[in-house]
Amino acid sequence: MEVRDSNGNALADGDSVTLTKDLKVKGMSVTLKRGTLVKKIRLTDDPAEVDCKVGGSDIVLRTEFLKKA
Repeated sequence: MEVRDSNGNALADGDSVTLTKDLKVKGMSVTLKRGTLVKKIRLTDDPAEVDCKVGGSDIVLRTEFLKKA
């Protein structure tokens, strides 16, 4: 299973990515801004999602809003 970012680049465990769009996080009063660097992503069973830690919270991000850093 290959996981790809919004530009078609392959992603792997431990990669760093940046957000391509402002994202509101459900259940939190936080908005992740475009250009935010997210380090050490973890791949999931779903090729359209990755796990990561942002601001001390574990969240799941869709790969369509990420690009490899």
